[in-house]
Amino acid sequence: MATRPSRRSLDPRKSPAQARSTDTVNTLLEAAARILETQGFAGYTTNAIAERAGVSIGSLYQYFPGKDALTVALVERETSTLLREIAAANQAASAADGFERVIAAAVAHQMRRPALSRLLDFAEARLPLDARNARVAERIQGQLLALLERPDLSLGAMLIPLPTLAHDLLGLIKGLIDGAGERAERDAVDLEQRVRRAVFAYLQASRKRQV
Repeated sequence: MATRPSRRSLDPRKSPAQARSTDTVNTLLEAAARILETQGFAGYTTNAIAERAGVSIGSLYQYFPGKDALTVALVERETSTLLREIAAANQAASAADGFERVIAAAVAHQMRRPALSRLLDFAEARLPLDARNARVAERIQGQLLALLERPDLSLGAMLIPLPTLAHDLLGLIKGLIDGAGERAERDAVDLEQRVRRAVFAYLQASRKRQV
């Protein structure tokens, strides 16, 4: 039975301190992403990544202890883009527009590079990243809660507390998008529309009926 790698083995050996080192790390990460997209986990080896990146295997190990550490760095790279786009939702003119921006960012995260996104989802489930994943979820829930608390949304009396509602909305958005990824859907516009309908319908259903 395969054992999960230790959390320490997933940390980079060192962070790049100079522009040239940063370029090397970025090249390694993109090479890893391309191999995952074209060959899947079967061809995902440190030797293949180094060769694709055009660097020596020694250079790879200078920054990463193994391919799992590279995978985690890839997850972080992709997630940072998602979090940055979701954070921009707070600048929306209205709460409704903010929710649409969150949904658009989440769908784009899945559809921008669908094969890579799906394989990284598998990797996240396999690797010991529970604490890290919880922090990411907490940040997104915080953004959703901030939108729910905006006065222009005019939710009125709700059946459930807003923090719980934010948690539910994240689960709803993630579930629909992950399901689309499992089915290898490629129509981002259609998926975004479905997620939007589900989110706003759930918001409406969560209001207390006026007697």
